[in-house]
Amino acid sequence: MTEGLPPDVADVLGDLLDGDDPVHLALRAQVPHLQVRERCTCGCGTTYFELDAASVQPAPSGPSTVVAADAQIYTENGDCPGEVLVFVEAGYLSWLEVCSWSDDTEVTPALAQRTLRR
Repeated sequence: MTEGLPPDVADVLGDLLDGDDPVHLALRAQVPHLQVRERCTCGCGTTYFELDAASVQPAPSGPSTVVAADAQIYTENGDCPGEVLVFVEAGYLSWLEVCSWSDDTEVTPALAQRTLRR
């Protein structure tokens, strides 16, 4: 079952895909057409997308799976417990990965968003 794009995921995608890069411009145009296919059950916020490829153009990122954008995540005290990455398959947004490098800090899209907006 799919659901619309949650605000935390939409905000992080918007922040990560900001700028005038042609790949990011094309990917931003896909965001309104995304739906959540599945979210990781551990609570990290990793989100897998479903997209009707017929409704949008592919980004000029090549035919393989690539990381289109990424950022390290920082806490208020400057620790870096993880990162957030946007994966693209054949030019289409595929998933947002929220990676934790530590068991001490919960890494979520909300924490990533605070980092990206500093």
